[in-house]
Amino acid sequence: MIGAFLLVGFAVALFVGFNIGGSNTGPAFGPAVGAGVMSKLFAGALMSVFFFVGAWTIGRRVVNTLGRELVTDPGIFTVETSIVVLFFIGGALFIGNYAGVPASTSMTAVGAIAGLGVAAGELNWVVMGEIAVWWIVAPLVGFWVSGVVGRYFYPTINRWVAIEQTDGALLTLDRSGSIPQPTAGPNTTRREVVGSVVVISIGCLMAFSSGTSNIANAIAPLYGAGVDLNLLILLGCGSVAIGALTIARRTLDTLGNDITDLPLTAAIVVAVISSGIVIGLSAIGIPASFVIIATMSIVGLGWGRATRSITVSEGVRGKKKPNVSVGALTAEEPGEEAPGIGEEDPAETPSAAELFNPETTGRVVLMQNVVPLLSTVGAYLTFRLLFAVVW
Repeated sequence: MIGAFLLVGFAVALFVGFNIGGSNTGPAFGPAVGAGVMSKLFAGALMSVFFFVGAWTIGRRVVNTLGRELVTDPGIFTVETSIVVLFFIGGALFIGNYAGVPASTSMTAVGAIAGLGVAAGELNWVVMGEIAVWWIVAPLVGFWVSGVVGRYFYPTINRWVAIEQTDGALLTLDRSGSIPQPTAGPNTTRREVVGSVVVISIGCLMAFSSGTSNIANAIAPLYGAGVDLNLLILLGCGSVAIGALTIARRTLDTLGNDITDLPLTAAIVVAVISSGIVIGLSAIGIPASFVIIATMSIVGLGWGRATRSITVSEGVRGKKKPNVSVGALTAEEPGEEAPGIGEEDPAETPSAAELFNPETTGRVVLMQNVVPLLSTVGAYLTFRLLFAVVW
């Protein structure tokens, strides 16, 4: 009977990993796919590889936090309770994926495990408090770091980027030799090649950071129940790969085409800052929400970019107020020389409505809150009933 339950547990864990692959591929490679730099199939393949690298290395620490430290008695992670927890994690994430919205897998998983811990009276409130504090601090760090970059460094980075897409294929295969070799397309410029490599590299960095934080969401309950960690990582990463190659197409469309026309420069800055924060938190065993950190980074970058229209002294004395808008990220075309701080015309700053699709953005914000709430409340009520009846 235990063997049959364990197989069910593996199946549910694979289902969770499948949905993680669908949820996280969009944020990582959506901009590259939307810009036509790579195909959805190639994006799924890269997601699979770099997710595995992150999970196999740093991800183990987050697995230990959720599977052994978040509850005071890991013994409550029986195969049966693990199945229920994973069911609520996977079910909630599936709802988000079906809606084409990448949900916060870390918040969803922590919520489900916390629901079990509270119902059983075994939640480690110290660890839960530490995670909650970092969930507040990390987005603020992302906001302020991005704000500084937006105010002082964004125009320089924007000048470096200056990528233009040319007609025709980016790369072709030269079959004149015994071994086919990739070469630049007939119209491909060096700047275009460098820019494409940068965009793809940023996506790989995001996939790696996703693996460090999100592998725990699929396998931590079973690890708490005593299943071998290496086996679980292999199974979890395999299911993530399947999700990245299939259901992720919906979130790739949402993040790459529907929600925003975020400039390439801004996407690169946000991705690097957000991924760095997530990897840093994973290194100390804290599960982090990339989506929320990235959202605050976008806002911070726009705020910092918009405040370039005034100097610090003018702002302190109240002589001028910045035209704060996320649309400020598109105020300059890539490659343009930017005016100095205090010399920009706020009237040239586009509004946020010109940058974001309000309907899609509202749907994303709604589901980001609904999905973790579903897993937390569902797990708590289920285990509250089970503990009352069985225990």
